[in-house]
Amino acid sequence: MGMGADFARTYSAARETFEQADEILGFGLSRVCFKGPGNKLDQTVVTQPALYVCSIAIWRVLRELLPSAQPAWMAGHSLGEFSALTSSNALSFQDGLRLVQARGWFMQQAGEGNPGAMAAILALDIQQVESLCAEVSAETGQIVVLANDNCPGQAVVSGNIAAVDRLIERASAAGARRAVKLSVSVAAHSPLMAAALEGFLEVVHSTPFSPPDPSVYGNVSAQPLATAAEIKIELDQQLTRSVRWTDSMRSLIGAGAETFIEIGSGSVLTGLMRRIDRSKKRVNLNSVAALNAFLESLA
Repeated sequence: MGMGADFARTYSAARETFEQADEILGFGLSRVCFKGPGNKLDQTVVTQPALYVCSIAIWRVLRELLPSAQPAWMAGHSLGEFSALTSSNALSFQDGLRLVQARGWFMQQAGEGNPGAMAAILALDIQQVESLCAEVSAETGQIVVLANDNCPGQAVVSGNIAAVDRLIERASAAGARRAVKLSVSVAAHSPLMAAALEGFLEVVHSTPFSPPDPSVYGNVSAQPLATAAEIKIELDQQLTRSVRWTDSMRSLIGAGAETFIEIGSGSVLTGLMRRIDRSKKRVNLNSVAALNAFLESLA
């Protein structure tokens, strides 16, 4: 709770973004973000729009305060890909919010119809995790796949509940420092999301996209998306394929990126970059205090 509240209190650009979202969605998303209840904010159909709106609110504040600053590239992790596409002018705020709302709804429906699980696996390399997924899938006849390659030593797997439970056992035996189930009932970024695809892709393919400026590095391809067609290909696969975050960040580093600025309500991506390449500058803008400190550093 309190998501984005300090920005909305301090900056009209953020406040207006939340008000615009309330009007588009037809319910008080801002009230849930700022005051809860927490159990409602935790619902996928609310969480996804909330994260999207909060990140765009902060982005709009930053653009207002630093109008001449222009990022060279953008990327977003999973849901954050929609924030990146909106911030790069590939997607309007209204269309992006409707896409995110549809994504959350169809994912929740798929999870209710075919419950799944996800688990974080620490201190095994990605090849080990993928091998264990293949072995467990063969043993159980169920699905468990690599969902997120977040950074060296941190992976997330996703699939049927029994297969994920078995994968946790196998990962622990293989030397994982930690293998723990996440508090979700949706097997995101796995074939179990196939049930969500038809409805979601109908919304994707009715949504107008423009070439992003700057380019956005995709989760699935880990390469820059330069055209509207490439964006749609990326989103066609996003629900059921792995988030290749490590590869995406290494591609950005290879392109010349030196400073990585995380915009949103959390700080996860800053921590991941520390594990991917500690030499790169990392800035997190998840609060007004953090934004003020960043602006002071530029003075």
